[in-house]
Amino acid sequence: MTLRDLLQHQVVVLDGAISTELEKHGVETSNQLWGALALDCAQDAVRAVHRAYRQAGAQVLTTNTYQATVPGFMAAGFSADDARALISRGATLAQDAVLAEPNGSETGSTLVAGSLGPYGAYLADGSEYTGAYQLSTEEFQEFHRPRVQALLAAGLTLFAVETQPRLDEVQAVLALLEELAPQAQAWVSFQLRDTSTLADGTPLADAVDWVDEWAAEHSVLVAVGVNCVAPEVLTPALTLMGSRTNLPLACYPNSGDTYHAQTKTWTAASSSARFTAFVEDWLELGVRLMGGCCRTAPADTAQIRRSLM
Repeated sequence: MTLRDLLQHQVVVLDGAISTELEKHGVETSNQLWGALALDCAQDAVRAVHRAYRQAGAQVLTTNTYQATVPGFMAAGFSADDARALISRGATLAQDAVLAEPNGSETGSTLVAGSLGPYGAYLADGSEYTGAYQLSTEEFQEFHRPRVQALLAAGLTLFAVETQPRLDEVQAVLALLEELAPQAQAWVSFQLRDTSTLADGTPLADAVDWVDEWAAEHSVLVAVGVNCVAPEVLTPALTLMGSRTNLPLACYPNSGDTYHAQTKTWTAASSSARFTAFVEDWLELGVRLMGGCCRTAPADTAQIRRSLM
């Protein structure tokens, strides 16, 4: 069953943060590749994280490839061929987690989505939160093409075009997906500056209008949403989006924890401020694809699942 099929019948539960969970397994993520380096040196930990999310009720597992790109791996000393192999491994490790669970488990069918982070994530300087970079359509596609090809080669036909701060990059990636795999499906999830603006300053309304028009003529896109933002941003953003498209909405915010830059420490959100406290509000706004992003965990996935019962 495809994601489009599932969305026609139910709210679909996504997984949550990968790097945070890898750290709990002792994996070092403070490097240019973040958790993607685990595809080389901590494969068992990656499998374990995927398995934990599936057991918690996730119906879609996203690959550990958000930060995994050929240029990124090559900058870390890998060959281009090795980089492509590691990206493909990102798919197989998630697939392993699905195969490890018996058919008929309480989570039912589980899909695997290839995570396609933005060019700004490769820069590893926070650019995915500002969109402060500029490439041509051809340059964006040249950057993303090897990763898409590697994930396709591993058998994936579902993609998460996520944490996207720029509409022009989304346009380039969707065109690339349609070129390489017209049978594929994808959702697009934007990164926001505020409740009505993409990170690069593009009005959210303009981005949703373009996505809605494109989806009417192309079969690749199945949902649009927002991820990697504070929970309080979502309700007004989703309200705006729902007023401009009939596409299923997706949301997977950050946990709600507060980061203190001066001390480089976190304060955990109270139960009333954690993102899971707002699940029912977002469902009422038309969200059909829901999960968590930074500092979320399998326990949050299980909480979302319980909220749907």
